[in-house]
Amino acid sequence: MGSGSQTDNALGAAGVALVRGPIDAAALLATVGDAAAGGNVVFVGTVRGLTAGRRTTSLTYDAHEPLALATLEALCREAIDRFGLAACRVRHRLGTVLPGEASVAIVASAPHRREAFAAAEWVMERIKCDVPIWKCEERPDGGREWAHPATTARPGGDA
Repeated sequence: MGSGSQTDNALGAAGVALVRGPIDAAALLATVGDAAAGGNVVFVGTVRGLTAGRRTTSLTYDAHEPLALATLEALCREAIDRFGLAACRVRHRLGTVLPGEASVAIVASAPHRREAFAAAEWVMERIKCDVPIWKCEERPDGGREWAHPATTARPGGDA
């Protein structure tokens, strides 16, 4: 992988990338300009510092990168068709991400806001279920727990 920029992976046809540095949601939004789009929605998922009453010091993301990119591209294409979008973009972090930092950004651009909002939510839910990206929650006591997506085996083969 490259320098940690927004272009760690070459952008696929649907505009997806896995990145190892900060996500610039404004720059991502700028990639979807279209005079036919009246609704542009940006969803930014950030690492929580507290989950289910437990403090989180960081999340570390790992992925089966070729499959994750292909799945993200397929999800964006399906969202474009399903919701009538002008564009769909996704950036997902890999590596260690601290509380308050963005781990994922989704941009959905559509003629109307309703479709853009629905598409961004749908893409996020599909990422959590279908994309082979795993997160390891790390706690102050040194405890670690791998999770997500529930339907895919985790690194090291444990289910």
